[in-house]
Amino acid sequence: MRIVTRILLGAAIIVLGYLVVESIMEPIRFNKEKKKREDATIQNLKDIRTAEVAYKTKYAEYTGSFDTLISFVKFDSFPVVMAIGRISDSLWEKGVTEKEAIKMGIIIRDTSYVSVLDSIFSKTYPIDSLRFIPYCSKEFFLAAAKIETASKVKVNVFEAHVLNSVLLHGLNKQLIINYSAEKEKITGFKGLKVGSLEEATNNAGNWE
Repeated sequence: MRIVTRILLGAAIIVLGYLVVESIMEPIRFNKEKKKREDATIQNLKDIRTAEVAYKTKYAEYTGSFDTLISFVKFDSFPVVMAIGRISDSLWEKGVTEKEAIKMGIIIRDTSYVSVLDSIFSKTYPIDSLRFIPYCSKEFFLAAAKIETASKVKVNVFEAHVLNSVLLHGLNKQLIINYSAEKEKITGFKGLKVGSLEEATNNAGNWE
């Protein structure tokens, strides 16, 4: 009987020790994985913002479609105006302006086009993956709108986001709930997002 008791007591000690260690290690593993996923997601959201700003530069509005945004980056271009020729020192001294030099044919304006992809990213950038949340097969939420500010000015806005329940899927559910509640208290949103459909934020990310 004593042997059985000792065996049960030893087993209980081992289980208790395991639970204590797990209670310490689980949050550590959670935070490590959370940081890895968040870092990659923040970079993606920054890239979405870069693409949206470039789109607005050319088309004077944002887009709420990843198909449109990705197609723009892959196939569209920016016009680049180059000045060929220069005003000589003697003409500068005579007060000849660049506008006058163009009329005189001394300076020629030439327009060329540069790929959007090369301009804001690089030729090897995986632009087709822009829509996907890192470590997940799902897409970011993306939308664009025009809102009126408190000063009655209408401005174009966009928002891209992902909820923690999606970003951190597969991790400890209670830790996700706790972290999301904490995140909402600080930023007003249970996840990561850039821009806003409710107010003009200058396209800020809620991690900034």
